[in-house]
Amino acid sequence: MLKETSKQELIGDLQRRVQDKILEPTNFELLKKLIEKADTLDEAIMIAELGTTYKRTGFHFDKRLEKMSDTIKYFKKNTQLSFTTDENKLHHKLIIGDNYPALLNLLIEYKGAVDVIYIDPPYGKDSMGEFAETNYENAITRDNLLSMLYPRLLLAKKLLSDEGLIFCSIDDRNHAYVKGLFDEVFTERCFINSFVWQKNSSGKTEKDKFTINTEYILLYAKTDRYTLNETYKELAESTKAMYSRDDNDGRGKYRLIPLQKPGNPGPETTYDYIDNTGKIWPCPAKGWRINKHKLKKLENDGRLSLENGALNEKGYWNERKNPGKRIDTLWNDLPENSRASKELEQIFGKKGLFDNPKPTELIKRCFDIGPKNAIVLDFFAGSGTAGQAALELNNSDGGTREFILIQNNEVTDKNPNGIAYDITTKRLKRVMTGSCYDGANNFEWIKDHTPLGDNLEVYEIAEVANFEAAEGKTPFDVIEETLYGVEKFTTIQRKIEWVCDNFEATQRQLEGN
Repeated sequence: MLKETSKQELIGDLQRRVQDKILEPTNFELLKKLIEKADTLDEAIMIAELGTTYKRTGFHFDKRLEKMSDTIKYFKKNTQLSFTTDENKLHHKLIIGDNYPALLNLLIEYKGAVDVIYIDPPYGKDSMGEFAETNYENAITRDNLLSMLYPRLLLAKKLLSDEGLIFCSIDDRNHAYVKGLFDEVFTERCFINSFVWQKNSSGKTEKDKFTINTEYILLYAKTDRYTLNETYKELAESTKAMYSRDDNDGRGKYRLIPLQKPGNPGPETTYDYIDNTGKIWPCPAKGWRINKHKLKKLENDGRLSLENGALNEKGYWNERKNPGKRIDTLWNDLPENSRASKELEQIFGKKGLFDNPKPTELIKRCFDIGPKNAIVLDFFAGSGTAGQAALELNNSDGGTREFILIQNNEVTDKNPNGIAYDITTKRLKRVMTGSCYDGANNFEWIKDHTPLGDNLEVYEIAEVANFEAAEGKTPFDVIEETLYGVEKFTTIQRKIEWVCDNFEATQRQLEGN
């Protein structure tokens, strides 16, 4: 069963901490016994959380646990917000509600199936909103941020495939602490990179300190079985301008590439070269970049320049193997935050509907590092940028990325019906179909873009009491198995067994009867 398997995974994580000398063996044995006796996965996660403090390095936070509920939370389809453009095309998901029960529900169908996760958690002051109010009496502290993230990262790890990747945007104030939390959940061995993204180039002047114009993106893997897609950033204009020569031989424009070796000389690359005219080219101090045979082959193929008393290879623009330079950890070539706000303005025709959105190109780069046929997940979806990023990337590289977004319907002054209703759903509807739910299509974005297509299934988190017995309203009546990738059950007994196996509160109630 899902619960027992998940318990053993939590115990396995704690056991690895014993091996890494982070957790005392005696403490492990006690926690193991408590986890084995836990009634639900929620309780097991809370117990495991008590054994995840890096005593050796000083990383510590006061853990605040999730508020428990006896109700069963399940997916209910919103047929008014869901839409189909072509049944044969990809079906994506948007889940409206608290991401903790949403992630628990996703485990039923997607455990070990998600390839790439991107999250942009609410790390700014006063940005934790309803979660902080309902769970921590609106006390916005770093402990609350880490306590909120910890159980969600545990669930995210269970959703990831063994080759899966997870990206997390974070500011410089919380970078060290959130990285420490990721080290605990995913282990330091699975840390890959910390990227620096230039979010603005003309930031306001800060008093008594320097202007902050960067944020970070952490990248971790679930295991060491991951692979990274070769990802490139566009060449600088100055580099493109170097391809200015043309012999009019049909090969197009080229640049000169030095043949002198930059490193230490070797026996195969240390020689004087004699060209086809008989001229001798003395060996450079560090030797040639290629051996004599390859150098002669370049000359015989007309790919060697002998101009200005120097040997150079002709590098043709049309023969480049990639579109630009392989990315490194400095991402200063992507659109800045102001571009993200402009994107939303073009989609909605209004300014300031959503605070601090991320630019689509930023998330496209993260997804591009993963596989083209990925299931991608963003459980802090905000305005829905990750969904648009996946669709745009599919259209540009022929990928089949299927996105799952989770967004709480936070009510704000700017969004009186809630962020999910006012922003996330409407953005996806507009960019996917070319019009909003009311048929409006007079927004700027559609004038310069073709609708991105595909289908969207919108779910909401509904609740039912585990003791509900009214006809037609029991958990076995209201929970729809087809929303979890399961075919309709032919007998009520099979339905009861499935619900009891996958919705722990029901199972606990039945076992107690």
